[in-house]
Amino acid sequence: MNETQARNSRLLFLLTILTGSFLLFLVQPMIARMALPRLGGAPAVWNSAMLVYQALLLGGYAYAHRLAREPARRQARIHLGLFLVALLWLPIGLADMHPPSDGSPIFWVPWLLIASIGPLFFVVAAQAPLMQRWFALSGNKGEPYALYAASNIGSFVGLLTYPLIVEPFTALHTQKWLWSGIYLLLMALVAACTVKIWRTSSDQTDSAATSEATTPISWKRRLYWVALAAVPSGLMLSTTSHLTTDLMAMPLLWVIPLAVYLLSFSVAFADNQRPAYWISRIAPLAMLTAGAFIFLQGNKAAIAGLIASISLLFTVAVALHNEMYRTRPAPNQLTSFYLMMSIGGVVGGLFCAIVAPMLFNWTWEHPILILAAAVLLPKIGLIPIKESDNKLPYVMMGFGLLAFVLGVFGSIFNPGSLSMTKVIIGSVLIALGVVVAGFRVPFLLVMTGLLTLNGGWYNAQLSFDGVRMRSYFGTYTINSSENGRVRSLIHGTTMHGMQLLDEPTRPTSYYAPNSGIGKALVQTPRLFGPNANIGIVGLGTGTLACYRQPGQTWQFFEIDRLIVEIARDRKIFSFLEKCAPNAKMTLGDARLTLAEVPKNSFDVIALDAFSSDAIPLHLLTQEAFATYRRALKADGILLVHISNRYIDLNPVIAAEAKANGWYAALRRNSPTKAMIKDGERPSDWIALSRDPKKLFKLTGKLDTQKSRDYNADQWLELDAPGDTRAWTDDYASVLPHLSLWKIR
Repeated sequence: MNETQARNSRLLFLLTILTGSFLLFLVQPMIARMALPRLGGAPAVWNSAMLVYQALLLGGYAYAHRLAREPARRQARIHLGLFLVALLWLPIGLADMHPPSDGSPIFWVPWLLIASIGPLFFVVAAQAPLMQRWFALSGNKGEPYALYAASNIGSFVGLLTYPLIVEPFTALHTQKWLWSGIYLLLMALVAACTVKIWRTSSDQTDSAATSEATTPISWKRRLYWVALAAVPSGLMLSTTSHLTTDLMAMPLLWVIPLAVYLLSFSVAFADNQRPAYWISRIAPLAMLTAGAFIFLQGNKAAIAGLIASISLLFTVAVALHNEMYRTRPAPNQLTSFYLMMSIGGVVGGLFCAIVAPMLFNWTWEHPILILAAAVLLPKIGLIPIKESDNKLPYVMMGFGLLAFVLGVFGSIFNPGSLSMTKVIIGSVLIALGVVVAGFRVPFLLVMTGLLTLNGGWYNAQLSFDGVRMRSYFGTYTINSSENGRVRSLIHGTTMHGMQLLDEPTRPTSYYAPNSGIGKALVQTPRLFGPNANIGIVGLGTGTLACYRQPGQTWQFFEIDRLIVEIARDRKIFSFLEKCAPNAKMTLGDARLTLAEVPKNSFDVIALDAFSSDAIPLHLLTQEAFATYRRALKADGILLVHISNRYIDLNPVIAAEAKANGWYAALRRNSPTKAMIKDGERPSDWIALSRDPKKLFKLTGKLDTQKSRDYNADQWLELDAPGDTRAWTDDYASVLPHLSLWKIR
């Protein structure tokens, strides 16, 4: 093979690997986006999806590993044949399966995704290791592992292309055909690669495989690779859970941790190892910094917390993946190496998506994975220390034990808050961590001390006291004030309702009498007579039940069985017991359950279905509003809760109203300090109706939003939708409405 032929051959295999990786990771957010209307927007949905992807990736790598034992020409025939069989699943889409009417979908979601894209994902997943093997078989010179770095560049580009280009500018039905077209291109490239190995090989035994000297890989080394792969995989998922819980379940936030995770492979496996070396050197410092604040981030979402979490993920992933690269085997054992890597990915995904939600009552998987990373980090110190002294390991162990004791001691004082004492102790622990970096057990003790100091002990107490609960849809904490007067429900990091124990039937928080929902429900007898039918989407603590009036029929729609148990437990919250003990409770996703009620059932529907602070995108599309319209009476009123720290939903609802003939008004409740102290919270509610007279009867004359100073007793006009399109199941883009870009 001359130089030109070699260059063209390398380019062909590189293009095939890049296309396959691009296609593989373009479909991940795409299929999850398709699933939103059916599955809802809980962060666990994406973790379940990631577990499926990792399992299918493992299947593809195992297939590539097994196929590599066959003669080259037989490999080509089998692989191209599987590509043809997978055509039966085109164009991509969801299988015709519906979630269980009750119970957790923790096992159902993986089956749905496997049935929908399993064969396609499986055959494309085999590209990276198989094409690297074929690259060597076709007579090419050079390090095939470098092609894996290129494959992750393709994956990285595919992930970012979806939320930044594909989703904002194309509808889902167009995306299906776009992906299918690229799949056909990939099949053509694979066919071209088969021609290459067909010309250089025969149906006899693979000479490349037999001629290379093979050193058996020990099981200790294999398990080491599995562990090095499992920890970054798990950290990627636990970081994703944090981000999507506090912002929203959308492809942009799904793909940021995954894209960073993939980018770490490109750095770790690159020919130029200098960046990976220096990132590995600073990884202990990044862990020490994150260890001082990781629990505080969990209690208060912020951009700084997002940056810290992503930075931690990247540095740890590069360090551990580079350790895998450093210990890689010879190219003829390449598929075995990637098989162990994919097994590790599945182990990390299984731990976060299945085991942790069943085993823990809080997101303990995140600190556990950080501690595991502390053990696995390469032995690279932050400061130069001569290790010739035999007493040095004992000195370092002493420093580690001192740090652990200081962390436990400091956590006893003001365990739930930050104090100067903690700042001083934390600084000492970080300094000790810098000294012991490179010594695994001492560094682990320092990290444990840091995690314990700033929130670890406090969170452990909450877990042991039984005030923490967890389901597939989130983590919940029952908080009580020091004087015992207030009890609140925290979902993720967001308060989802509170009860004043000395006034247990008074609605509070976002549902106070001066809020939009409070004004509407108080007036239902005047608006609809004494026998109004009320539907509430999202139960929370059951606060709204205390607006129920004699003669009214109430029905709650709630997706999470655990929330129902919390709201019905009078020892926790007594709104339901005292105000609406006989209210009907319907378990399941609101879009599916509301679609089953008789037409024209409700006079009022209230939509309040947040997951932590994440907005329910699938409940704000035109198809969802069509479901609400069907369930409402002709003059019924729909109330939508849009209070949010990060997303401006005003123009989204305004676009829906304009497109489908709704009349709408906004009510912003901005309580005074005294009112906040008495239980009220700021809230934004939008009232919509197809009957303008009925809406006017509720709101009166609307005021304009010319400034932030407004009369708290006045309903306001919605912002004009501008160029905002009404969201649909086929098209929705959140980027223009993020408050990071648009300050209200």
